[in-house]
Amino acid sequence: MNRRSLLRAGAGLLTGGAALALPPVPLAVAAADPTDGWTQTSFTYSWHKPWNLDLADRHSYSGGVHRMWVYASDEPFQEGSSTDPRTEMRWKVDYTTGDHMWDADVYLPSGTDGASFVQILRGVHPSGTPATDIMLNIYDTNGGTVRRYDGTVLKTGAYDSWFNVKIAHQASSGTGTVRVYLDDSLVLTVDDRGPATRYFKNGVYNHGSGRAEARFRNIRYWTR
Repeated sequence: MNRRSLLRAGAGLLTGGAALALPPVPLAVAAADPTDGWTQTSFTYSWHKPWNLDLADRHSYSGGVHRMWVYASDEPFQEGSSTDPRTEMRWKVDYTTGDHMWDADVYLPSGTDGASFVQILRGVHPSGTPATDIMLNIYDTNGGTVRRYDGTVLKTGAYDSWFNVKIAHQASSGTGTVRVYLDDSLVLTVDDRGPATRYFKNGVYNHGSGRAEARFRNIRYWTR
C-alpha cells in the first residue's frame, strides 16, 4: 500500500469507513530452559576430603546448603597422594557416552582464590590425555572471577551471591561437547578431551593459598 492509499484508509476510519487491517504484532518468545527435553535423574555420591580429618571438620549441611572448605596446608584425600587438598562430592554416576548435566546454585565467599568448584573428571582415560574435560575455577580478581581452568572468563563479580551453574556434557565414543550455562544463559561451548569414563565432582579443590570455600544448594542431575 502506497502513502496516498494509506492516507485514504486513515480518512475512512475518521468518517466511519472500514477499519484498516494491520499485521499482528509478534509476541516475544521466551528463551528455552537448558533443561527442556531432559529428565531429572537420581544420583549418589561419596566424599573426598583430607584423609586425616573427619568430614565434619571440612563440611556442614544446614537449610539445604552444603558448605565445604579446605586449607592449602591440609592433607590430600589419600595418604601419600601428591594432589592438592580438597573437600568434594564425588558423583557415583560414571558414564562414557550420552547426555549428562550437572546443575546447582553456587555461592563463592570472598577471598577464595585459585580453587576449582566443579569439574568433569576423566577417571579412566587413554594414556597421555588430560585428567579432566572441564574445571571451573574462582579467582580473587574483579569481585570474584570464574574461569574455565585459568583461561576463559565466564563471570566476574561472582563473590558473595548465589548464581546457578549448569554443565551439560554430550559425550560420545569420539569427541563430545561441553556446554556451560550461568543463570540459564549459555556462556561456553567447547569440545571435551576425547573418549573416557567420567564423573562429576563439586566442592572446593584448592590450588591456591590460604582458605577456600564453596557452597551448593538445589543440586540436580539431568539426563536425556
